[in-house]
Amino acid sequence: MQRWLDLNAFLGVPATAWLYGAVVAVVSYFALSILLRFVTARLESLAERTSTKLDDTVVDVLKSTHGATILVAALLIGTELLGLNDRWDARINHVWFLLIGVQIAIWINQGVRGWTAGRLKNQSKSAHNPVITTMLSWMLRGLLWSVLLLAVLANMGVNITAFVASLGVGGVAVALAVQSILSDLFASLAIGLDKPFEIGDFIVFGDIAGTIEHVGLKTTRIRSLSGEEIVCSNTELLKNTIHNYKRMSERRIVFGFGVTYDATPDQLRAIPDTVREAVENAGDTRFDRAHFKQFGKSSLDFEVVYYVTDPGFNLYMDIQQKINLALMTELAHAGVKFALPTQTLHVASVPEEALRAPSAPPARRAAFQN
Repeated sequence: MQRWLDLNAFLGVPATAWLYGAVVAVVSYFALSILLRFVTARLESLAERTSTKLDDTVVDVLKSTHGATILVAALLIGTELLGLNDRWDARINHVWFLLIGVQIAIWINQGVRGWTAGRLKNQSKSAHNPVITTMLSWMLRGLLWSVLLLAVLANMGVNITAFVASLGVGGVAVALAVQSILSDLFASLAIGLDKPFEIGDFIVFGDIAGTIEHVGLKTTRIRSLSGEEIVCSNTELLKNTIHNYKRMSERRIVFGFGVTYDATPDQLRAIPDTVREAVENAGDTRFDRAHFKQFGKSSLDFEVVYYVTDPGFNLYMDIQQKINLALMTELAHAGVKFALPTQTLHVASVPEEALRAPSAPPARRAAFQN
């Protein structure tokens, strides 16, 4: 039997060598599988007892090991017993390089994916812009697989210099064809780096006012005050002057009112103190000034400036309402009336001599009689 196996050869390798190689391949497959499971289980048990995220990432990376990788590695280990010629050894070395490169790329890809998912999940919705995280993830993955492709081609004897040059020319052509998309892409990158606004901010630009709901690679979605969703190109959005009301620490309020001209100087002197008291009693305010500003066409005009220490718009309206009601009450008690946009017409009296004057000059009357 042994003599028959030695005489029956395939590719110049005796059947006994093929048999030994198959046995070694099977044993290697089970050994690698058991080793991987053992290491993963120990690391997973260790990760449960620690609060760091690094060991959890390592466990996820090891779990992403593909079963086909272990199978092909076991087969390659088995081929070491076949005693193949140099030509087949070179091919097997290429396969080893490809196998290890692909598996390392899979591990790194899984690590980047886990980092991206953890960063997007753990950060608060309004604390950070997810654009940078997403774009970094895409760039790292693209760079990873590009390097792997070039390394495999170089290992197989392909001249990658000409290949990279052709890719550069093709990249320029593609960039010219999709320049509008690239413009929005870089605008999204600018939003992520400069952070003029973030998710949850209330912004106003042009005739649009609303809350940022999503910042994408090409567009930004805004929930307007009337309820509809507005989708705006990132490039067009950054061309406008953006008012970000979410980042207000306090709100400065300027308002005015007018009283009638029959108010006395003493009453006018008391009005600023009345306004100060009304503003301070409204709560969450800081009084700045109140002045008799000018003589209007139909009123004596006052101007008031104060600050609301909380930027909320609804709170500001509640405070302004309290101030208005307090002013109406206090000025009414002081006998001061708010002015209306009225005009007074003064009619002068006509002297009696003018009423008795002749309707025509005497010279003209004499000429008419003649």
